[in-house]
Amino acid sequence: MESKILALTGKGGVGKTSLSALIVKILSENFTDKKILAIDADPAIGLATALGVDVKLTLDDIRTEIINTVEGGDAKTALELVSESRYKIAEAIVEKDNFAFLAIGRPETKGCYCRINAYLKNVIEMVSSQFDYIIIDCEAGIEQINRRVLEKVTHLLLVSDASRKGIEVIKSISQVAGEAVEYDKIACIFNRIEDPSLLEHADLGGLNCIGVVRSNPDIARFDAVAKDFMQMDNTSECVVQTCQALKKFGII
Repeated sequence: MESKILALTGKGGVGKTSLSALIVKILSENFTDKKILAIDADPAIGLATALGVDVKLTLDDIRTEIINTVEGGDAKTALELVSESRYKIAEAIVEKDNFAFLAIGRPETKGCYCRINAYLKNVIEMVSSQFDYIIIDCEAGIEQINRRVLEKVTHLLLVSDASRKGIEVIKSISQVAGEAVEYDKIACIFNRIEDPSLLEHADLGGLNCIGVVRSNPDIARFDAVAKDFMQMDNTSECVVQTCQALKKFGII
């Protein structure tokens, strides 16, 4: 089976992290024989909290250590550094009972995240063959698409709320992704929706909508106390609606 790489992106505040956590839960419980990796590509590291993961080592920690080694005058060859990087990445992957987890981390230096994003792209390529499913919770906005961090994903899922700004952001991401990402499928999903009728006349620019996840007190309650989403009841409306969307998207 070819690895399925699902990346979730969209405007900030639309609930990408909550959806990512629900997707990890659904896949890990329905495919116990498959290897699943959750990648927190948002420097805020919210997915770790949502999945009950204690992060000790991040990709930026590894990148920084390698840079310091080189700048410190250590005469290691490029081959040695790559080999060391592979070992460190394996060390950074946290193994849970039914999924694995990897965090990009928060760069200590101020400014843009260009270098760590470039490193993330290489890491995704490096580990993709080792897992059956990879779920990537992307940082808000279009930056990781623009910089081709997600150059090769099988499924690109654009997340929006009912706001005009949210919809315009996913339309912009879709346009840029058409040139920057080699995806197999692209679609949008609406999240945190109070009244689905508000979406009846939404201009999606031709995007296929695979589902609507309504505002849900279960998610609010889990978020409020930083509770592990893996413990959410499978009969919860948000779990059921997310599962239906994944079926339409060909993930399950």
